[in-house]
Amino acid sequence: MHGKESRNLLYFNSSDTPPVMVGEMRDAGWNVKCTGDVDGAANIIDKYAPQVAVAQFDGQKGSLDAPVENLFRNVERVEWVALLPKNCMGKNYIKQVVSECFHDFHTLPPAPDRLLATLGHAYGMASMKWGDASSGNELQPGEDEMVGTSPQMLDLFRNLRKVASVDAPVLITGESGTGKELAALAIHERSGRQHMPFVAVNCGSLPNGLIQSELFGHEKGAFTGASQRKIGRIEAAAGGTIFLDEIGDLPIELQVNLLRFLQEKTIERVGGAGQIQVDVRVLAATHVDLEAAVADGRFREDLYYRLNVLHLKMPALRDRQGDIEVLAKYFFDKFAHEKRRNVKGFSPAALHLMNRYTWPGNVRELINRVRRAMVMCEKRLITPDDLGIDRRDCKRQVITLEAARGAAEMEAIRNALQKNNSNLTEASRELGVSRVTLYRLIQKYELAFKPENMSDAV
Repeated sequence: MHGKESRNLLYFNSSDTPPVMVGEMRDAGWNVKCTGDVDGAANIIDKYAPQVAVAQFDGQKGSLDAPVENLFRNVERVEWVALLPKNCMGKNYIKQVVSECFHDFHTLPPAPDRLLATLGHAYGMASMKWGDASSGNELQPGEDEMVGTSPQMLDLFRNLRKVASVDAPVLITGESGTGKELAALAIHERSGRQHMPFVAVNCGSLPNGLIQSELFGHEKGAFTGASQRKIGRIEAAAGGTIFLDEIGDLPIELQVNLLRFLQEKTIERVGGAGQIQVDVRVLAATHVDLEAAVADGRFREDLYYRLNVLHLKMPALRDRQGDIEVLAKYFFDKFAHEKRRNVKGFSPAALHLMNRYTWPGNVRELINRVRRAMVMCEKRLITPDDLGIDRRDCKRQVITLEAARGAAEMEAIRNALQKNNSNLTEASRELGVSRVTLYRLIQKYELAFKPENMSDAV
């Protein structure tokens, strides 16, 4: 049960009439903060971080002042509930704002039990989306994209905490786009080095002639163009963590220098004459099979064992049971400022397709497709076409029983409509459901439907 201090509620009243049910809200455990101006609302949000807000509208106005509308549209991590005078229900502008920005609405005067139930539901939805700020379970800085509730990710989170508590090298493996750098950053932020530098180096993106200088630094005059001393990436991470991404792409001739550093904890700048002691933890990552690279002579065996003291394997997105929908909705909320105003979420058909897709680009690809769909979508809900996924790249089998039922239901409706020439009455009779139910299912699955006559348009 949530205490009062964990259920802060903003009551924004832009009307000339008194707020309603404040006493009942407080009796139900809400810490209600009332205001009638935008600046006051902003201060309450900054100080108390309410996850639920009530907005009482003025029935005399057919529109909203720009600052008020911006408050509804731009405040993040708040579920709004509207209280509307009955005459607002016929004002198109008000209806548009409420439908686009609000979790729910009630007409004035509200039924107490129904409004309290709505507030509780809004709080529950906010907690599911963003976490309960009082619980300590909210996302921590630096791991905002490591989201998941699948057994694979829960196991990864446990292992991250284990390896963070020691200072040994860690080798992180996994396909491209699985979040290897995020895992490295999470290790650093939970380690005793968290207040010291975290330096990431992509070994595959450095020009061959400059890798040694980039990693170990150089002295002034060491080579043509070396006009001043340069501190290398390893030295820049002193006291903290160096993350060597795509370590498998490090040229064989430079691997011995890295091995020497791991053995002796010293580096030598290019053109320098002395050894420099550097205390830094080494994390490395690769998407290639290093054991195969060792067998082929492309990677030193002794370096491999120096790096692979502790090992983390990042799961592919297609193997993360139940995480695809969680991630899609998370990134939809994260990039909400990029979407078209009318877009509210994902259609069942889009979620079904995402769960069947193989995601060769993993989480990175999912982020890109969600952001693309949010811009391209012209309807209220994102469709499969908005995602741009080729159905030929989807798994033939469905993942869950619920998804299997949905696929079978959608196919049965499509077949019945085709067989009966889109005659809703005949198709519903064949399927054994009412016309209203069939029409609702057609909308749910976004099936193409052109009634033969107006009597079939519900």
